[in-house]
Amino acid sequence: MSLQSLALIENWPVPTAAAGVVRADGTVLGNHGPVGRRFALASVTKPLAAYAALVAYEEGAIELDEPAGPAGATVRHLLAHTSGLAFDEHRVTSPPGERRLYSNAGFEQLGDHIAKATDIPFGEYLRQAVLEPLGMASTSLEGSPAKDGVSSVEDLLRFAAEVQAPRLLDPRTVAEAMTVQYPGTKGVLPGYGHQNPNDWGLGFEIRDSKSPHWTGSSSSPRVFGHFGQSGTFLWIDPVAGVACVALTDRAFGAWAVEVWPVFTDAVLAEVRG
Repeated sequence: MSLQSLALIENWPVPTAAAGVVRADGTVLGNHGPVGRRFALASVTKPLAAYAALVAYEEGAIELDEPAGPAGATVRHLLAHTSGLAFDEHRVTSPPGERRLYSNAGFEQLGDHIAKATDIPFGEYLRQAVLEPLGMASTSLEGSPAKDGVSSVEDLLRFAAEVQAPRLLDPRTVAEAMTVQYPGTKGVLPGYGHQNPNDWGLGFEIRDSKSPHWTGSSSSPRVFGHFGQSGTFLWIDPVAGVACVALTDRAFGAWAVEVWPVFTDAVLAEVRG
């Protein structure tokens, strides 16, 4: 089966785009474009980094509720963007747990914390814990665990299949990652303005009732995933039983706000049809 809806990426105003859809059992329902090409992920790096953090938790290297990052914050706060750290600066702007302050700095401090706990540089830990076991040979972390990942659609479909049917983690741990942390917390969803609540799991953004949003009008409130400023996204829809990856080489902007939801709705309609 090949999804015709994926061909919509040909109409996107981008130099290059690739996309694919995968079921929980690893069946690729379709892909389109150069799915083996490596693209800069920007913040789609975060779910990969979060998964490595959850492996570290299951291995006993860290605890989710141990101190990490700024005073009073924990690993859980860092994963859920509630540590109080600013967006791209290592300075505190509010007490932990109070607001959803989307923070690259928080993920950088998380990476540092895990590197200290395991005595392995975080990029190498990610490779050993997640990328190698899943056969993600074209994926690497070349800097910040918040935004410096590089990967392909083929590799991210492997990751998306894993998240839907975990082998590296206990399914209960993954269920926790897609459960709202610090419910009722408001904040800004980058590119989409103030959201109340701005729901987030452990490293994954959760759609819930957010509007506007980068997923589709027919997407389940349970959809979780991430998009990146490099024009990339990964969503997992537990209700539809599929995940979708799209990677481009044009920075996120008004074009993406316009075409991504239409694309997602077309994919979901075809999967359900």
